[in-house]
Amino acid sequence: MSPSDRNLIVDCQVHAYERDRPGRPWAGELQGPPEVTGEQMVAAMDEVGVDGALLVSPWTMYRFDPSYALEVHAKHPGRFGLIRPFDTRSEHIVDEMAQWAATPGAVGARILLTYEPGPDPEHAGLHRTLRAAAYHGLPVNVLAWNRLELLAELAARNPDTQFVLDHVGLTQPFEPPVPARPFADLSRVLSLASLENVAIKISGACTLSHEPFPYPDIWDPLARIFDAYGFERCMWGTDWTRATALLTYREGVDAFRLAEQLSESERAALMGSSLMQIYHWKPDA
Repeated sequence: MSPSDRNLIVDCQVHAYERDRPGRPWAGELQGPPEVTGEQMVAAMDEVGVDGALLVSPWTMYRFDPSYALEVHAKHPGRFGLIRPFDTRSEHIVDEMAQWAATPGAVGARILLTYEPGPDPEHAGLHRTLRAAAYHGLPVNVLAWNRLELLAELAARNPDTQFVLDHVGLTQPFEPPVPARPFADLSRVLSLASLENVAIKISGACTLSHEPFPYPDIWDPLARIFDAYGFERCMWGTDWTRATALLTYREGVDAFRLAEQLSESERAALMGSSLMQIYHWKPDA
């Protein structure tokens, strides 16, 4: 990786979506503004000096349809790597994964264990999805709030699959107030670090703070995560737009970019270089 690559700032999770409309109706409603278009997301990134981001097609609005994310990528080439959710119950999951892997800009897949009907480690569709992603070299991003034990079993049984644990692995608020004990499940998150094929997104971490910017109370638990996983498996992100009721985009960036708790090499890994290694993608500088 070149010195210029190490200076890139890359957000590991943002969303973009249009207003609810007949041509592309929402399946549900996510906490956040009535719209955050690709143009608005790029403007927010430009304002604070974020070079690129992983654009995750929002399941809440669009379920398994990534068409808007694809439009955004086409309009802003080089700024976004694309991640889309997959329906693990689809009979065509192998073909769907192959098609996605061949799509320009696609860098990862996502499954949402939190919304699966039951924690069933024997569910054949889950394993087909994970094997298909591994075959195509796509990391699998996993929302596993309250399902960390299931994720541990899946990761152990699929060692060739690169897993990425979403949102610190901890349930995060969509609006105030912050839960009384936001890091209550931290020990379970730390235990997953023993699985070498599990990386972790430090995304939305500021929404777990009981204190205002720069959120000093998150750093002791985050330090335990960094020690367990190593910075090479940790990736900073804002989870924009879900966090809008709790902080601004600039605050989500500057809480880490200006943090005295990080050395320059740690900051470079956390805010860009680890992501580029795990996803084999980088934004155009």
